[in-house]
Formats: sequence, structure tokens, C-alpha cells
Amino acid sequence: MVIKRVNPISAAKVGGVLYALLGLVIGACVSLFALAFSGAMASMSDQPGGSTFGMLFGAGAIVLMPIFYGVIGFIGTLISAALYNLAAKLTGGIEVDAA
Repeated sequence: MVIKRVNPISAAKVGGVLYALLGLVIGACVSLFALAFSGAMASMSDQPGGSTFGMLFGAGAIVLMPIFYGVIGFIGTLISAALYNLAAKLTGGIEVDAA
């Protein structure tokens, strides 16, 4: 079996979802770090509202990072699939043995 063409939109949808899931995991890690960091900074500072920035940054990371990663993943996969189709025309595609 030879893969001669990949539908760029179909591949981009899958890539966008996978990158959005990756962004969710990374956003959760950033959120935990921001909350821990803001707690440590608030305990060292006597200013009111010292931990508010860290909490907002952490919550924003969980929302914004999956969106950002999803959009970038969609665009990157779309371009990659289109370039693959061009290269497959020139070379004949990728030969795959499926059992």
C-alpha cells in the first residue's frame, strides 16, 4: 500500500485536536506552577492581592494554552499535509506494509 495523498483539512483537524490536548496538559502544569509561585510570593510579600496575579495567570493558562496550541497545531498540520502531497507527487509517496 502506498500513501499518495493526505487530505490537508482532515489531517489538520486531527492535528489541531492533538495539539489542543497537549496545550491542556501544558496549561495545567503552568497553572500549578503559577499557583505555587504566587502562594510563595504572597507569603514573602506584605502587599495585599499579591497572589491574585498568579491565580489569574494560572487560570488563564488552562483556557488560553489549549486554544493557542490547537490553532497552531491546525495550521502547522495543514501546511505539513500540503507539503507532503507535493513531495508525494514528486517521489511517489510512502510505501506502507499493513498486515
